[in-house]
Amino acid sequence: MPPQEVVVVTAKAEPLHIATVLTGRTNSYTVAEVRPQVNGILQKRLFKEGQEVKAGDPLYQIDPAIYEAQLKSSEASLAQARAQLTQATADAKRSRELVKTNAVSKQSDDAAQAAMKTAQAAVKAAEAAVLTAKINLDYTKVRSPISGRVSRSEFTEGALLSAYQTTALTTVQQLDPIYVDVTQTADDMLRIQREIAAGTLKTDTQGAAEVILSDGSKYAQKGKLTFTDVQVDESTGSVRLRAEFANPDRLLLPGMFVRANLVEGLRPDGILVHMQSVMRDTRGNTYVYVVDKDNKVERRNIVATQTQGTFWIVDSGIQAGDRVIFEGFQRTAPGAVVTPKEYDPKSAPEGKPLF
Repeated sequence: MPPQEVVVVTAKAEPLHIATVLTGRTNSYTVAEVRPQVNGILQKRLFKEGQEVKAGDPLYQIDPAIYEAQLKSSEASLAQARAQLTQATADAKRSRELVKTNAVSKQSDDAAQAAMKTAQAAVKAAEAAVLTAKINLDYTKVRSPISGRVSRSEFTEGALLSAYQTTALTTVQQLDPIYVDVTQTADDMLRIQREIAAGTLKTDTQGAAEVILSDGSKYAQKGKLTFTDVQVDESTGSVRLRAEFANPDRLLLPGMFVRANLVEGLRPDGILVHMQSVMRDTRGNTYVYVVDKDNKVERRNIVATQTQGTFWIVDSGIQAGDRVIFEGFQRTAPGAVVTPKEYDPKSAPEGKPLF
């Protein structure tokens, strides 16, 4: 029989951005549980559930009557302490002059000076009490500790609140930026480190990330890897990674299932082989058919552990310039002479282009 015609693709070495697709979920950038810092009756909720709030915005109003009374009482005590200080200061001043002429005893002068210092301390204590009363009065307005989106309220008007209670009034979550937490196997992490050490993987672009939503669409904003855990999960053998993404439109919400495409680095001389060209034998060995310079078919075992779209990224077994059989390998075998024809993307049937 005449030599069979086969379609070949000439392998090319080109820079490849090596990426890994990992599954995970989104998490809020910052989460703050809002709790009261004073006791009292909840008078009013000051926000709409689900709205955006700024740090410091009032969220709840606690009945301030008792704290207003405490503030007035503290201010009265301060006024009294200041009056006593004025009297004690005047007495101490007169005593200091009289003791010079022995008009009063040294012991009486010491008592007058001590009374002035006691009055000064009393004023400071009264000022602290006024400050505490003002702080407690301000705490009757429960404010948002961070900027973000506020969730539903767990309490309604009329509820009795306790300072630092275990149940939060509501929760505020910062959604821009937002975190995407994924897991990667420890074996993959070791492989990346070995490739970087060997120089086959450059780290100029390492850490770039993109999100693939549950419907298969790509999220418009690009992200960056910000955190790699220092501990391997004993039950799964994986390491947790965290990427940060801008989320101006609030499209990503906490708890969403997503896939993250993380760039490991740049392989300067990467070689791709289409999945259609790759075969496996009964022992699980991966191989392709290559046409040599004499147009003879040669079986070539390859190592390929990662994919990129419909291609395998070849680690070893193929070099640039090798002609890999893309179509027609079913009609030939190693050692057979074939007529190679270079693949032409323009002649490919619709829906089956190689590139």
